[in-house]
Amino acid sequence: MHASEPDPTPITRSYEAVLNSIEADLRDGKIKVGDQLPGERALALKHGISRASVRDAIRVLDVMGVVRTGVGSGPQSGAVVIANPRAGLAATLRLHMATSHFPVADIVQTRIMMETWAAVEAAGKPRTASQEATLHQLFEAMAAPGLDREEFHVLDAAFHVLLSSLAGNAVVTAMMESLRLAIQGYVSEAIDSEAKWDSMVPSLRTQHGEILAAVLANDGVRAAKELKNHIEWFHAQTHPLQ
Repeated sequence: MHASEPDPTPITRSYEAVLNSIEADLRDGKIKVGDQLPGERALALKHGISRASVRDAIRVLDVMGVVRTGVGSGPQSGAVVIANPRAGLAATLRLHMATSHFPVADIVQTRIMMETWAAVEAAGKPRTASQEATLHQLFEAMAAPGLDREEFHVLDAAFHVLLSSLAGNAVVTAMMESLRLAIQGYVSEAIDSEAKWDSMVPSLRTQHGEILAAVLANDGVRAAKELKNHIEWFHAQTHPLQ
């Protein structure tokens, strides 16, 4: 019997040196949100790699939502550190959903776990007048007659993300934003006719009203139940995704 071959050592790409260095500087506070990264030439000399490899690293950071790139001169040019985790998470989720590595049904289940947890956690926590006003505005906007389907999806996403943010957990809020962005296109494609959509709207409005009422009453258990029922009902209507 032959001894099993050892796993090949992963190949380290040149641009990973830049990623690791920037990660360490962020962790140590040497670089902060709003700071401009050194230029391509400086990074290439520092790490002993080509400027093309530096550009690869910056592209990766851009896609991940860690930097924003701009042209010209001044503090907003080059690569500026930002904090937009939902961008990278949403892009990754969409791609893995496209490969069927992340089944939509599993993402829906994850949504239920996060949103129901957030509803219970948020109960009793103080809310600002602005947060409550925004929830009301989003709910009323979704109830507007003749609202376009895509506009409804955008408002619905904002409603659910705001509800989850009331728990005060930044990671859950970012993940919720990413999940909603990732799944939105698939949901839209699954509703294959305006007639089907029109038949769903009254139930959606009622469900959102029940969720909002429970949240405003600080009844986390009821809000969690209404959210679970709403999410399961909606995705049962789009059964091709299951």
